Amino acid sequence: MTRTEAYLALNLLPKIGPVRVQRLLDFFGSPEQVLSASAKEIVRVEGFGEELANAVADWENRIDLTRELRRVNEEELTILTLEDPLYPRLLKQIYDPPVILYVKGKITERDANALGIVGSRHATQYGLATAKKFSFQLAYAGYTVISGLARGIDTAAHEGALASKGRTIAVIGSGHGELYPPENKALAERIASQGAVVSEFPVDRPPDKQTFPLRNRIVSGWSTGIIVVEAPSRSGSLITAQQAAEQGRTVYAVPGNIDRPSSHGCNRLIQEGAKLIMDGAEVLDDLNTLFPTQPKAPVTSESKPSAKLTGDEEKVYAVLGTTEVHINDIASSTGLALPVVSTTLMKLEMKRVVRPLPGKYYVRMV
Repeated sequence: MTRTEAYLALNLLPKIGPVRVQRLLDFFGSPEQVLSASAKEIVRVEGFGEELANAVADWENRIDLTRELRRVNEEELTILTLEDPLYPRLLKQIYDPPVILYVKGKITERDANALGIVGSRHATQYGLATAKKFSFQLAYAGYTVISGLARGIDTAAHEGALASKGRTIAVIGSGHGELYPPENKALAERIASQGAVVSEFPVDRPPDKQTFPLRNRIVSGWSTGIIVVEAPSRSGSLITAQQAAEQGRTVYAVPGNIDRPSSHGCNRLIQEGAKLIMDGAEVLDDLNTLFPTQPKAPVTSESKPSAKLTGDEEKVYAVLGTTEVHINDIASSTGLALPVVSTTLMKLEMKRVVRPLPGKYYVRMV
């Protein structure tokens, strides 16, 4: 048995969890030694009564490791353990880090610099547009954007990062074989090609009420800071924000209309001390103050301030002037589809040649 397979076996054991697994590892020294220990030895570990000790000692009859390894291969997954150098440094420092991470795609050293974006599944157009814009800006600046692949804000966050050609990671609340929500399967495949889809759960574990809070602690624990874009008073995103605060992460919140229920959670977070933000640049400025050494976006001709505009950027820029122009008029004048115009405008904003105005109006800056 390899070291990775031993970690996988420990993760498959029911009713144990990452905290107890860590106690076993601390006591016995390695996952292989844990699996070879007797119930009499295991019961000496804090938190292990006779029932749990017997379950660990009898692990070969309690789990199907061969089947799980087969499913890992079928889903084309890789396994990161707590000992892997690419296991996220910040995530390893939380109280209950996952024993293993099932990864579809690729984790890189760059992903150590990450920001989480979360919010309501039932998002408004304002929330979706804001999440996509923030994600685009942060991913373009070199941060990996982490979210939970859920409907609404999470989906918009992943899409914004993908549009910027930056990196994004989806942490899912199920196993890879039971991807949820199912309509985001195509999005998950795109994320895996430009980042990674990650889970701590066995391949065929379906989602339930327990898996999503566990998923949320990974999103917050992996991230330098958490951005809550839109959330009602009762929202899983607020749980993520609370977890982030407990983990010592910075919590940012986007303000919303006081008459709109979907904004009550964010507005309350701001009252309680979350940092109010209105643009991705404000997050970058704040992080530059907290952590002077920041990730750098890949150096390409497009990322240089003096770069010439090309393709759709030239078409959109040509329509703009010193007088504000609505996004719908830009689409009409250029003949480009509205989603293409929206993405192109974000790129022009990042190049600091276009400035957005309230109501989806835009003007030239240079």
